[in-house]
Amino acid sequence: MAGTPSALEILATPEDWNLGEPSLVVLHGDEPFLVLHLLELMRTRLCPEEADRSWAWREFDGAAELDPRDVFDEAATIPLFATATRAAVVRNADTFVTAARERLETIAGSPRGRRGLVVLEVRSLPSTTRLAKAVAKQGLAIDTSIPPRANLGGWIRTWAASRHGITLAAATAERLLERLGGSLGQIDQALARLAAATDPQARQQAIPPEAVDDFAGSPQERTAWGMVDAAAGGDTKRALRELADLLDSGENPIGIAAQMASVLRRLSTAARLLALPAGAGRPAGVEQALREAGVAAWPKALAQAKESLQQLGPRRARRLPVWLLDLDLALKGEASRGLRARLALERLFCKMARGGEAAGRGPAASSRPPGVRS
Repeated sequence: MAGTPSALEILATPEDWNLGEPSLVVLHGDEPFLVLHLLELMRTRLCPEEADRSWAWREFDGAAELDPRDVFDEAATIPLFATATRAAVVRNADTFVTAARERLETIAGSPRGRRGLVVLEVRSLPSTTRLAKAVAKQGLAIDTSIPPRANLGGWIRTWAASRHGITLAAATAERLLERLGGSLGQIDQALARLAAATDPQARQQAIPPEAVDDFAGSPQERTAWGMVDAAAGGDTKRALRELADLLDSGENPIGIAAQMASVLRRLSTAARLLALPAGAGRPAGVEQALREAGVAAWPKALAQAKESLQQLGPRRARRLPVWLLDLDLALKGEASRGLRARLALERLFCKMARGGEAAGRGPAASSRPPGVRS
């Protein structure tokens, strides 16, 4: 629903946000981390006294068999002496909205008065529906998705300072995004571990990117990143050893391949940019190509990626997407489990090693679909 406030922006500066007096609040989107913390913020605003929260804030599961009257009665009950505002919160409320749409439209289009409010958590709120138009009158709709062009790096730095009391360098926030993608929940957990391990006197100093590697992701994920770096850098023995550890610990081969692909595609993109003709968008140098390909712009990451790109060489780096396609088809076909899956992953490592491409050819090459050339 275009034009609605963003939960990401609200949580960045919660002290500037005014809830107002809506009759109905609709949280629509797909980021559970934002939903969780926005509900926490609303509960604090509506029920400043913690003692009031047990009766004034009640959550319902919309996925269960829920009588809409229970929700509306909860919100309509007026406290005699307390100052807290009642709130009836329906989580996973898409089915509930379908069952109680007319009543919700009436509530959304009317002033709240002395009643409490109803809060709905839904996946989407199309602007063309009557409910969305009613919410625009007396209610409040908040987008709990991550906006496509959001500056997540800046948001992470703000969140780290306000929630965890630590200062991140810009490259450190980018490193977290590189390691954990846009998973705000995992990023928040990594920040909490980082804060706990940081000396209180050092929290005001910018934490460097290399500090992230010990806290971002699970031990298995960190092993996978080390495995990819080793394979791309030509240290095939280490890559094979860490692959064996991951598979023996129960990691899914397809999941390992997906994590590898996110790193290797950036190297391939950089190689393709460097192969462009002069004057046709070719970057000025290797580091600029790597930054344009999405490699984090901090010295250690750039140096490691540059070393990997040099080890691979232009030809093999540009062929990485084809090899990754071969691997994906193999893992979803004849090499979906066991020793065949391990062999498919090991074959990719051998292709990436200097002089190892010919030795790495094998059955996986036959899985390429017609029309895809190497």
